[in-house]
Amino acid sequence: MDRMLVVVFDNEAKAYEGRKALQQLDAEGSIGLYGYAVLAKHPDGTTSVKQGDDVGPFGTLVGTSLGSLIGLLGGPVGIAVGAMSGLTIGAVADLDNVRVGDDFIDDVSKSLTPNKVAVVAEISEEWTTPVDTRMEAIGGTVLRRALSEVRRTVDDEEIAAMKADVAQLKAEHEKAQAERKAKLQAKIDALETKIRARQQKAQQRRQADEKQAKIKAEVLKKNAAAAGKALRNLANTPL
Repeated sequence: MDRMLVVVFDNEAKAYEGRKALQQLDAEGSIGLYGYAVLAKHPDGTTSVKQGDDVGPFGTLVGTSLGSLIGLLGGPVGIAVGAMSGLTIGAVADLDNVRVGDDFIDDVSKSLTPNKVAVVAEISEEWTTPVDTRMEAIGGTVLRRALSEVRRTVDDEEIAAMKADVAQLKAEHEKAQAERKAKLQAKIDALETKIRARQQKAQQRRQADEKQAKIKAEVLKKNAAAAGKALRNLANTPL
């Protein structure tokens, strides 16, 4: 199951130890690690992605659910992002793209208090014990949530609703007096502009989803191979 994972630590050293543990679990085939970042919450309430940190197989967090969550955790002043990731607050703070509930974001915000550091990751895991055991041993507080698959449905429903409004306005336009036609046409034009923008955004999301799906498939394929190798080694180990 694909999940969003946030593990909060008391300091940066433990957070990097936590990230290393996730990478080891991925190499062992225990989880699939798609993307990750280390976030620090500063005393003034701002949040930064640590400069020089890599982001895993995704290569960039822009357009991903993980990137969107990081943007939403940026705090009231905004997020300071390392040059390595290419992230900007406008690019990532997309509530429609984050695919987890507001309550999860609230829980993370309450746990990620000033001077705390977190590892934020998008993972695939079949059971929670491997991650929880490693993170708790380091002193991490684990929060996780399964990723929702409803995003495309929301896009389609909103576009359909706006098209219904346009159809209604056009019907009224046909019967309206001359002075009213101009106002109705302005509303029609505005709605059609919004529809085109929403369709473009939906198309961009679908393309990003397709790209990420390919990356995830490669990660899972690699993990299956690693798990198979580990089982073969175990079978060949003398008792």
